[in-house]
Amino acid sequence: MQNRNTSAPRQDLGRTIEIYNPDLIRGQILHAVFDFDGTISLIRAGWQDVMIAQCVGELEQTPTNESREVLEQVCRSFITRLTGEQTIFQMFQLEEEVSKRGGQPRTGAEYKREYLALLQDKLRDKIERLRGGRDSSETYLVRGSIALLEGLKNRGVTCYLASGTDHEFVIDEANLLGLTPFFSGGMYGAQEDYKSFSKKMLIERIIDENQLQGTQLVGFGDGYVEIENTRDAGGLAVGIASLENGEYGWDLWKKNRLLEVGADIMVPDWQEADLLLSYLFGESEQP
Repeated sequence: MQNRNTSAPRQDLGRTIEIYNPDLIRGQILHAVFDFDGTISLIRAGWQDVMIAQCVGELEQTPTNESREVLEQVCRSFITRLTGEQTIFQMFQLEEEVSKRGGQPRTGAEYKREYLALLQDKLRDKIERLRGGRDSSETYLVRGSIALLEGLKNRGVTCYLASGTDHEFVIDEANLLGLTPFFSGGMYGAQEDYKSFSKKMLIERIIDENQLQGTQLVGFGDGYVEIENTRDAGGLAVGIASLENGEYGWDLWKKNRLLEVGADIMVPDWQEADLLLSYLFGESEQP
């Protein structure tokens, strides 16, 4: 993994781009891996609240003396830590938390089915509005996403979409948002056989099949997992701490978590995509 100069001060580029690793080797990018939810798509905005409510409800049924506030902190912590992994891993953690408190857990698969049913109820109106053309795709895209994807495509970069959301939902929602043409490398989501896919496996395959140096790969994401996986592979890790309600500004919880795991660059959205790409491709001077 490329070492970071941790003593270097943060450098700002434009209005919203924060550079935490000024020693990045730029101008070599050939492949890019994107997370989906919260990175490009806002369709599933609020999923954390659904999962936290479900998990807290399960823990409250155990013989624990912890308050609801403490249980919410516990659930938020493990859900955030595992964001970017397949959903099943958060449900496995819920199993463990129930057991630790003397409860009788259901299986992770059962918890996942329940969570997906709860989430689909929440998403049904959004999906119907998108599918029926009553809402534009722009309504459910992180600001600047299309400019970022077009900029990469125009530079000849092969892009991949990799999500912890189930594969069938990723494909459907990417199509609804008009994103499919940008991902010539393929679109990937969670599988029933959860051991058959992970972002780490995909990144390793991309590097191996294309005989890449780490600096020829960039990862974009709002989850702990994809930033860590990209950094471990020696790639350039661009973290996004988006407010998933579509407002301007930083989600500071996300931002701090992504910096902890080593994001090289942080943005609140992609509104300065052209400037970001010019920097990553060595087309502009360092700030």
